Amino acid sequence: MGGDGIPSQTYWTMDWISTLILLVMFCATYIILCYMKIYKEKSKLPPGPTPLPFIGNLLQIDTNNMVTSLNKLKEIYGPVFTLYFGPKPGLVLCGYDAVKEALIDQADDFAGRAIYPVFSHYVKEHDMAFSNGEHWRSVRRFSVLTLRNFGMGKRSIEERIQEEVSFLVAELTKTKGSPTALTSYFSLAVANVISSVVYGSRFDYKDERLKIITDSLNSNYHIMSSMWGTFYNMYPALLDLLPGPHKQIYRNFEAITKITTESIRYHKKTLDPNCPRDYIDCFLIKMKREQDKESPDPAFYDDSLLMCIQDLLFGGTESVSTTLRYGILSLMKHPEIAARMQEELDEAVGRNRLPSMEDRSKMPYVDATIHEIMRITAIIPLSLPRVTTRETLYRGYKLPKGIVVTPSLASVLWDPSRFEEPLKFKPQNFLDESGCFKPDDALMPFAVGRRICPGETLARMELFIFITSLLQNFTFKPLIAKEEITLEPISSGLGSVPMEYECCITPR
Repeated sequence: MGGDGIPSQTYWTMDWISTLILLVMFCATYIILCYMKIYKEKSKLPPGPTPLPFIGNLLQIDTNNMVTSLNKLKEIYGPVFTLYFGPKPGLVLCGYDAVKEALIDQADDFAGRAIYPVFSHYVKEHDMAFSNGEHWRSVRRFSVLTLRNFGMGKRSIEERIQEEVSFLVAELTKTKGSPTALTSYFSLAVANVISSVVYGSRFDYKDERLKIITDSLNSNYHIMSSMWGTFYNMYPALLDLLPGPHKQIYRNFEAITKITTESIRYHKKTLDPNCPRDYIDCFLIKMKREQDKESPDPAFYDDSLLMCIQDLLFGGTESVSTTLRYGILSLMKHPEIAARMQEELDEAVGRNRLPSMEDRSKMPYVDATIHEIMRITAIIPLSLPRVTTRETLYRGYKLPKGIVVTPSLASVLWDPSRFEEPLKFKPQNFLDESGCFKPDDALMPFAVGRRICPGETLARMELFIFITSLLQNFTFKPLIAKEEITLEPISSGLGSVPMEYECCITPR
């Protein structure tokens, strides 16, 4: 019995009820405060769906196919709308006009890079893709110039690509028309191109180091493009505590870092400042020069080199190899287009030498089809998120400094105001009435503005030489009816992931 003859059980029940009431009051107050904060934020931003506390607009989006979800919201709220990715508001830009106005016309205002947890927690702004300010400007300028200089050197990047194509053709010939999955072949070949620039030489296809690099990159691309990647970017602190595929991302990064660290150690021992062999040598020389200055540029140090190489490997491998997979898939679905490309190739190049970039102007239909592959694929559908670098006026809205901006590149590449029947595969999108190649500013698969991919020129060169060389040497035949082939991605987040497929590769 308690005091005054009241049973102790009654006291316990009253305490429990009091605690419950306090908890309910706390939750109600929290929700009210959240809604007040949301209302205040939304009143200053473009319209968008009403978010819920903590989860934001999670219920209105398909985390496994963000592009489709955003297109539906665009139809309701227009080309510029506010979306809460978790508890924080962000801006989504859809269509050519909205993206161009922000990323090109107001390029400096939208040049910041948002924190992107699946990358940022590892690279920690040591790299060029996810850093900001003077560090970003310095390492980006250096990397662009270094890649450009390799293109004009004794052994140009084009020659490196052609060399790799020769190895790839030899490997595919060994399949002798048997059912073959192309993913690993394309990954190995494309990774070798950027490896020759970064590390100074290509790897043998059986080299375990190359396999570790490509497997790690491919694994990360798939995870980051899945709902796990989307969830992690929304709730990094929560998912850090939970098991799941997202944990593999950092193990993959570490596996590549181990290989790169060994290569850097070797480069330091064998460095000749008068004869740089590759990107690593150039970076080490730049580091030494800066260290010798009274006012050195602080952007050049060991961790910065490591993370810039991660950027180059990831950006230089997955985007191109996945586009190649989509490209062959598209041409197997449309064999008449592949046949016409082969006719033009035979006439302009023949069969006795590999195609080169000089041949491009002589093959307008081939060129147009490769551009159409880049357009229909939308390999990086949402681009990497930006942040505003200062308070800025955009389409009548006063945007605060630091607000996250997500440009939907897919909505530009599939913009019906720019491309007739945008979801159909039509090389005519890049041909004029006389059959000559016709460029289009809306083709921005590698983003635009201050944050355009520094390896865009290399990527376009690779796609042209790889695709033309493959069609010059082979015909690709699907194992299923062409009507059953779909270009719909199996997941779409950071990137678009095509269906897995096998094909028969027949020498011509």
